[in-house]
Amino acid sequence: MSCNYPIKFEPILKEKIWGGTKLNQLFNKKSTANNLGESWEISTVKGDISIVANGSLKGQNLVQLIKTYKADLLGEKIYANFGNEFPLLIKFIDAKTDLSIQLHPNDELAKKRHNSFGKTEMWYVMQADEEARLIVGFNQEVSKDLYLEKLAQDDLLSILNEEKVQHGDTFFIPTGRIHAIGSGVLLAEIQQTSDITYRVFDWNRVDDNGNARELHTEQALDALDFSYQESYKTAYKVENNSANLVACPYFTTNLLVLTKNQKQVTPLKDSFHIYMCVKGAVEIQYNSNLTETVSLGVGETVLIPACMKEIIIVASADSELLEVRS
Repeated sequence: MSCNYPIKFEPILKEKIWGGTKLNQLFNKKSTANNLGESWEISTVKGDISIVANGSLKGQNLVQLIKTYKADLLGEKIYANFGNEFPLLIKFIDAKTDLSIQLHPNDELAKKRHNSFGKTEMWYVMQADEEARLIVGFNQEVSKDLYLEKLAQDDLLSILNEEKVQHGDTFFIPTGRIHAIGSGVLLAEIQQTSDITYRVFDWNRVDDNGNARELHTEQALDALDFSYQESYKTAYKVENNSANLVACPYFTTNLLVLTKNQKQVTPLKDSFHIYMCVKGAVEIQYNSNLTETVSLGVGETVLIPACMKEIIIVASADSELLEVRS
């Protein structure tokens, strides 16, 4: 058996206190829940390991694939660095109500405290209701004392940067940066493989049993980046059908913008590639003669193994893809 084809996985669906119905209604994720918050598209987080949904490898999990195909799946450099661990966690997120205000530790702190990677991530907004917003960073220079004072006064929002958002808005969230996804936002999230989150404020809400979710006030202090920026939104320009959104030590993400019936020939470097369809639909042509196809609709994700040297992407409609590699 070979891993020499575009691999799709069964989505891992997560009900959340803040989740909604867009993942089901817009992306046809198979859930009847009214609070579906996340669809984990590609994951090797313990307890949430992705299962192949198509082709000859159907039914195997991603950890099994890595152990079997090693660098053929990941790429030589990535396999040398990560071994049998997949370096990224890929999600779609639907926030019906506000997520907690939170941040993530860096690699050093996460290793020390949790034996985990840190969590650098990025967001690409796919849909936003009118007046929907995100929280990213501070709106002024902030000291630790001012932060603690505002937190104690239940006035943290007054020093946080809020941004109204729309389709296409992109934000890079390095470790330590305070952030929250606001109600009415549907987005794609790309991050390091980590599930470590420090919540600092959760809108004083409680669950059905009257219990508040755990906060991580003390842990967050050591991890928090107090620096201020005038703008946190990623500026980009689409040229020749593509734009680079993020290039960081953990992942590179490009946006591909294709009109209906447009073809894009994509030579692949020594790395796996991930494509997330964030608008429209495409067909991916592959094999030595580029005669076999895998379809990718909006809200779907595919993993292209490193051993594949070339694919052709054909847009079935006006489409946008996030192209991700490590």
